[in-house]
Amino acid sequence: MFKNFRGHNLVKSYQKDKLKKRFKGLGYMKAVIAAIVAIIIALLPTAAFGIEGLNAVQQRVIAIFVFAAIMWLTEAIPSWCMSVLIIVIMLCTISSAPLACFKGVEGAIYVPYKSIMACFADPTILLFIGGFVLAIALTKTGIDVVLAKKLLSPFGNKPANVLFGFIVVTAIFSAFVSNTATAAMMLAFLTPVLRAMPEGSKDRTALALAIPLGANIGGIATPIGTPPNTIVLGYLSEVLGVSISFGEWMIKMVPFVLILLVAGWMLLRVMFPFQQKEINLKIEGELHVTHQTWIVIATFAVTIFLWCFGKIDGVYDLGLNTNIVALIPVAAFAVTGVLTKHDLEEINWSVLWMVAGGFALGVALNTTELSKVLVASIPFGQWSPLLVMIISGIVCFGFSNFISHSAAASLLVPVLGVVAGAMVGAGTLTEGGVSTMLIGVAIASSVSMILPISTPPNAIAHSTGFIKQSEMMQVGIIMGIVGIAIGYAWMFLVF
Repeated sequence: MFKNFRGHNLVKSYQKDKLKKRFKGLGYMKAVIAAIVAIIIALLPTAAFGIEGLNAVQQRVIAIFVFAAIMWLTEAIPSWCMSVLIIVIMLCTISSAPLACFKGVEGAIYVPYKSIMACFADPTILLFIGGFVLAIALTKTGIDVVLAKKLLSPFGNKPANVLFGFIVVTAIFSAFVSNTATAAMMLAFLTPVLRAMPEGSKDRTALALAIPLGANIGGIATPIGTPPNTIVLGYLSEVLGVSISFGEWMIKMVPFVLILLVAGWMLLRVMFPFQQKEINLKIEGELHVTHQTWIVIATFAVTIFLWCFGKIDGVYDLGLNTNIVALIPVAAFAVTGVLTKHDLEEINWSVLWMVAGGFALGVALNTTELSKVLVASIPFGQWSPLLVMIISGIVCFGFSNFISHSAAASLLVPVLGVVAGAMVGAGTLTEGGVSTMLIGVAIASSVSMILPISTPPNAIAHSTGFIKQSEMMQVGIIMGIVGIAIGYAWMFLVF
């Protein structure tokens, strides 16, 4: 998908820079340390944990979780590689078909190996694939450029309006397209304007920061906007039986996103006041109308309609859930030739595998009944729900500024799901409170944008040379505090 998008050179330079920064020797050392820690945990006597009812299989799950946490936190290897490794380790040690040396634990529940492997084709993964395919089709037909031009034109050429326009339009694209590709595309449109501005101009800094700000926040608006959203929704649906449709999510989250975007716009205007009187944009590219263009437009419209309005409680239900609808564009584009086998290579498979690893951890925690054992041994039910929510949001925000947002969500969602379940059982948290607690993780990860390494859009924007790291940090810290505070207040109102 990134090869098709304008600004591919920005994505390519970001990926090269990230590869250079990963010192292989140090990475291997981190991996060895993580493996040693995990092996020690797995080989300790079960009684050493002080958890009543803990068996050897559950102990292995703890070891795998710790191994995953260390590897993701240190980024010893790419996050998606770690997810694949997690699944293979689970298949060999805690599945119903493990290696011979891991068999025969009396009274233990092994995870069906099909359940672990099914994480690669979880319905939520297919939802993401549908979103990627829509993005690829929009790019191939040039509809993305036309949309950008049409959406930006109403904002005119006054600097404050242009700034708001880029924030909003970037957020709209990011709600349906990878935030990395969105940032690259929008910066490709903006770069000629930025280069024409005087060096050190605050105007240039404000406009350059508008792109990562809009891309990071915009992903909150839809279930496919960012991987943490799908991880949370997948866990709610698969483990807790709580279903939130595409339309329900948008109805509840779009107003919140708009509030954050306005807050971000006001912050940039205050911190980087404009000196220019006018900003003139020239976005090149025209729409070449063919039969495939109309197929993409019609399919996109039908898919979005079914996602948003396929089910309205108390009114009607067409019977198609969000995940099923996601496959409609895949089938339509494949049959009509819009999607080719080469386009399948453009799907961001690394993100999908990263998400699958998080799902696998959740499956292991619940199938082996480790979650029940932990709930029985730790008095989660006595904790204050508000305190747990605040702490989980802060921890997620901290993690997500230094590691992949997907990795942070993958680590925290299964654990927080166990905590929330225990608090519901103890009567200190309502069923609706579980959704609030877990969705808070998705919000906290999306507003984590302090450093260039925090998110790909941050890194891409910083790689242009128009933003100082100190400026990005100032904006990121303020938006993080504002985002988490408003986010939890908003969730208490709507969930």
